Amino acid sequence: MNREQLRAYRAEHVPLFNSQKLKLGVFALNCSGGSIITNFPTDRQMTWDYNKSVIQLADRMGMEVALPIGRFKGQGGSSNHNGNSYEVYTWAAAMAAATENIMCFATSHVALTHPVIAAKQAATIDHISNGRFGLNVVMGWFAQEMAMFNVALREHDDRYRYGDEWLTVVKRLWSDDSVFDFEGEYLKLKGLEAQPKPIQRPGPILVNAGTSPAGVDFSARNVDVCFGSPAKPEDIDRLLAVRTIADQKFNRDVALMCSALVVCRDTEAEAQSAYQEILDNGDWDAAHSMLAALGVQSGSFKEGHDERMKRFVAGYGTRPLVGTPEQIVDMLIDYSNRGLHGIVFYFKDYLAELTYFSEKVMPLLKQAGLRH
Repeated sequence: MNREQLRAYRAEHVPLFNSQKLKLGVFALNCSGGSIITNFPTDRQMTWDYNKSVIQLADRMGMEVALPIGRFKGQGGSSNHNGNSYEVYTWAAAMAAATENIMCFATSHVALTHPVIAAKQAATIDHISNGRFGLNVVMGWFAQEMAMFNVALREHDDRYRYGDEWLTVVKRLWSDDSVFDFEGEYLKLKGLEAQPKPIQRPGPILVNAGTSPAGVDFSARNVDVCFGSPAKPEDIDRLLAVRTIADQKFNRDVALMCSALVVCRDTEAEAQSAYQEILDNGDWDAAHSMLAALGVQSGSFKEGHDERMKRFVAGYGTRPLVGTPEQIVDMLIDYSNRGLHGIVFYFKDYLAELTYFSEKVMPLLKQAGLRH
């Protein structure tokens, strides 16, 4: 398919590229605490019935994305943040069978999942979902987690060079009908073949969240969605460079999405109080552990620690969206006007707050023309 044919195909067949002006979704539900590094009890979140109820609600609301975090080890501290988690491929497969329209993603560490296995799992889930699977490819940043697999953390840019080979193999397994060999710097594979092919063409939607120069180049060349974690609205403007590079250098379309913690209440005072409660109950030791790993090992985060730690306790480093339904909509209008394709949400209590969002915010988004 050429570029125009691919646009037309996805507009008709792929939920993430439907006619909604601002696509919406739910993020990080599969891990204890989600995006909030907290000492609040999170056991209720870590049941399958709770996870399924939230994603089924998002599906009924018309949301486009169900995106999990790929985690195998917690962040320590008193909460051991994200230490209780559901594995992402099986989570996506089960969610696909339990939903009708929402896209169900897996978040896959390229260094920890062999590309032949990843390609087969992805194709299987794409069939289970009837073409609603997506793959969020991550290069890895948490050295202690990777040590569980006896895998060393490569130098930052080297991770993306390996990821490029990994994804090349996966894409060819999704598309090549003949048996082939692959000879790269890192991967040397013989007699590769895979059937059935995914339902989506040329394959499931691909996402990457790299924001370093190597990550931007990787996204522009390889994926369909560049995923950001804006600390302020202006950070979205910088993400536009990915779209420009993809267009001008690689003749490709790359959409832009981001994540955000939403704390929405009837009054601004109530919303700010609820946000402050998250901070007051934060697990700062776990936040420090995560920030140290990201800042030192990832290469994508270089800001001062104090403000970023606050944002990590409440929102995984993103700008929290705090306010009334009207204020939340105003913020989302601004994000959309800056060129954002979609946004996935964190909540402290996903089920209760997503229900509130459905009742109070979604009608206003429709009035604003962001949804229909």
